[in-house]
Amino acid sequence: MIQDTSKQDVQVAPKTNKKRWLLMLAAGVIVSSLGYYAATSPSADVSLAKDALKVHTVQKGDLVRDIITTGKIIAANAPQVYSPEQGYVLLNVMPGDFIEAGDTVAIVDSPELQNTLKQEQLVLASLKSDLARQKLDVRRQTLLLNKQADLAKVELDAAIREDKRAAISIEDHLISQIDYEKAQDDLARAKVTHKHAMGEIELAADTLAFELKTSEEKVARQVLIVEELERQLANLRIKASVSGIVGNVLIQPNALVAKNELLMTLVDLTAYEAQLGVAESYASELGIGMDVELTVGNQSVLGKLVSISPEVVDREVTARVRFPENSVQSIRQNQQVSARILLENKTNVLKVNRGSFLQAGGNMAYVVRGDLAQRVPIQIGVTSMREVEILQGLQEGDQIITSNYDKFKQAPSVLLR
Repeated sequence: MIQDTSKQDVQVAPKTNKKRWLLMLAAGVIVSSLGYYAATSPSADVSLAKDALKVHTVQKGDLVRDIITTGKIIAANAPQVYSPEQGYVLLNVMPGDFIEAGDTVAIVDSPELQNTLKQEQLVLASLKSDLARQKLDVRRQTLLLNKQADLAKVELDAAIREDKRAAISIEDHLISQIDYEKAQDDLARAKVTHKHAMGEIELAADTLAFELKTSEEKVARQVLIVEELERQLANLRIKASVSGIVGNVLIQPNALVAKNELLMTLVDLTAYEAQLGVAESYASELGIGMDVELTVGNQSVLGKLVSISPEVVDREVTARVRFPENSVQSIRQNQQVSARILLENKTNVLKVNRGSFLQAGGNMAYVVRGDLAQRVPIQIGVTSMREVEILQGLQEGDQIITSNYDKFKQAPSVLLR
């Protein structure tokens, strides 16, 4: 009789689960490590990924304040040609033609000016004829006056001789007292006649000289009028004032144009300048004579700032830069150019690369020390397009975060992962 199954059971030793034991051990180690790290690591209010931030080193060196801008090449000398008179224009050139200084680029046909010149030339010829006739009259009148003076002199001499004879005769009682007195009266009359004849000659000479001078001045004035009209007529042959090319031609051939109407533009190929647009925020810092580095294509040249526009257009001021002739090869009108205007050069200053951290006001920075970025107050000086001068708060060799600080939330320290 079988009472139970105790005789069939076999006692087996309990088995240990090694896998579970290893997992529990690993979890304990991790928890302990995290606890140790939390206990020993510095505290931080914000945690950010270090790879997403820009970090730059504070260093000493030269800091150049500059303005980076763009512009275009323009002709420094681009005279415009105007019509000197109303008339029909004959064009001798077309846009893009090469010209030399002195070449005739257009001819204006002005019938009105030609007619006026002919009229004034006739007036001049008439005045010259009148002047020649007047000179003949002067000679004739001078001869008549001289004749009267000579006759008066002859009568005076005769009266003097007669008076002498009468004086001798009266002493010898050869003539009567009446005849003697008559001889004296004739002498007195001859003296008066001669005196007035000489006075009339002097007055007539002055009068004739004055009238002759007046006629000569009229001729001289008319000569000036004719010469001015001839000059205007000669200017109808419009000549180029520079060597270069013809730019824009603004009229059609044989068109009727008004006086002082714009005809065309000439471009001097030997003198170029760069025209730059500078933001109005930098306008107060620009100055005549500043150095400007220009980049035209793959060529660089150093120029000088020569003019600054007095007005702001589209929030920009226009600046013109002059550079040496032949310093840049193969440049063209309106060619694009990059420019760097050098405002100031400071040597041996503490500086760091410029970044978005300046948007926070430029009075603080986060200095990287290991895995922690600590906030420190700073003071900045001048800034350039690439770098910032550090006056206080940082030392040479410090590394600071130059990225935007919006995610830092003004935290005193930031953990960098």
